[in-house]
Amino acid sequence: MGWRKSASAIALVALTGAFGAGCADSGGADSGGAPENAAPTPGAVRSTSDRSRLDEVAERGELRVCSTGDYRPFTYRDEAGGWSGIDVDMARDLAASLHVRATFVGTTWSTLNEDFRQRCDIAVGGVSITLDRAREVFFTEPYAVDGKTPITRCENAARFQTTEQIDRPGVRVVVNPGGTNEKFAREKLHRAEIVPHPDNNTIFEQIRNGRADLMITDGSETKWQARQHPELCAVHPDRPFTFAEKAYALPRGDVDFQEFVNQWLHLRTHDGTYERIAEPWIG
Repeated sequence: MGWRKSASAIALVALTGAFGAGCADSGGADSGGAPENAAPTPGAVRSTSDRSRLDEVAERGELRVCSTGDYRPFTYRDEAGGWSGIDVDMARDLAASLHVRATFVGTTWSTLNEDFRQRCDIAVGGVSITLDRAREVFFTEPYAVDGKTPITRCENAARFQTTEQIDRPGVRVVVNPGGTNEKFAREKLHRAEIVPHPDNNTIFEQIRNGRADLMITDGSETKWQARQHPELCAVHPDRPFTFAEKAYALPRGDVDFQEFVNQWLHLRTHDGTYERIAEPWIG
């Protein structure tokens, strides 16, 4: 299917979201639902009469964007503090659509959810949808399909085609702590050595310099890194071990804000904006 979603797939997601929204509205005052003084259900969808982040962002004049800055091609923060990447530019476009400025807030994969809830309006940067994350945040409709696959020195690519080939004593698998890469490695690998490396911007140097044999990460990242470093090869990135989708994280319960961002994202993935932003990074 490739790492971009097809138009029909995105339309299906949007349609599904529409049905979900319709179900959430049932049980209101006109439908014989709970009495007025009933205690709210924990985690229930917020009422549209509540104050939305959509209004707060407009009044503040600022869209606060959490991102790790260490996951190219989606997000990168250089040593001077400058931000770049596909999702960074998409966040800037969203801010412009809201007629506000974008302010980026650095975070880590280990602290992403907590930092987002306390400090930001949206989290971007190659964030994969997981059920654990979905318990704490709302997600937009997906904008990309991805999955976990190895990247290694090209001379070793034939050795690491399957998890069985990887999960052997003496094989060193480097991981960035706190994200889905580490979770996958610890769930699937029990005999290989898992080597944490705290800086995802320099993690691929561990493979290039022989301090690790491979990394298992999203196919989109393996493709980008292989383009930058010819001695590294992405191992079957179009046939990954897992299925995952990329999306943007939004405040849980804020349906008004979610609907606006979903509409913006749907337009930008169909009017050529996303392709224009992504082209310099992924070709």
